[in-house]
Amino acid sequence: MKAMIFAAGLGSRFKPWTDHHPKALAMVNGKSLLQRTIEYLQQFGITDVVVNVHHFADQIIEAVEKNNGWGSNVVISDERDEVLETGGGLLKARPFLEGDEPFVTINVDILTNLNLHALLAYHQQHKPLISFAVTNRKTARNFLFDDADKLCGWRNVTTGEEKGPVLSYSEEEKKRLIEKAYSCVVVFEQRFFSLVKQKGKFSLTEPYLDLAAEHTILGYDHSGDKLVDVGKPESVAVAEAAFQ
Repeated sequence: MKAMIFAAGLGSRFKPWTDHHPKALAMVNGKSLLQRTIEYLQQFGITDVVVNVHHFADQIIEAVEKNNGWGSNVVISDERDEVLETGGGLLKARPFLEGDEPFVTINVDILTNLNLHALLAYHQQHKPLISFAVTNRKTARNFLFDDADKLCGWRNVTTGEEKGPVLSYSEEEKKRLIEKAYSCVVVFEQRFFSLVKQKGKFSLTEPYLDLAAEHTILGYDHSGDKLVDVGKPESVAVAEAAFQ
């Protein structure tokens, strides 16, 4: 099985580190976020990895080469010309990810002890187009699921804005939906590539919400696992307390 690590972001919330370095190389207890993510995937037998790069791309490439991919076969997807966000980045990396198996994506700034084997088993059991990990933690923006874990939409809790199939639901139907927070660990079937309509620069949230109307996209709840979004400098201390 192959995986993609999203590492091209500008890291604007992670200044001042990202004024001179990519967030992927920020250190948590002596290991970079990128090394930790590669080693996380190795725990589940995934050693063929593509990493997209944009912000201080040369530093990431140098680190990968210097450390021989930390034991994995690491391919670089070069987005130096234009950062393509998660959706566009995934489409650009398609030639590397294509094959007979589903593939996994993960964001470089997410540290978790989610059992990836359990997520993959869930995916194989239910056979959706996409399965992604979610928890019941509090966030401003949530995905919405029915009682069968099927994706039904997206909601900004602060503004009340909604997107996706939920827009056609009655108020009574909306009340029964469950809000869950996205964990940024995802399993895709290969046919996703032929179904996605977006092009260029876009977030994966867009095809999720487009495709959810006609295809099964499931949320795998792993509430209770460790999960730290290392999005801001102050989250490093939280991550260091949780991950040795």
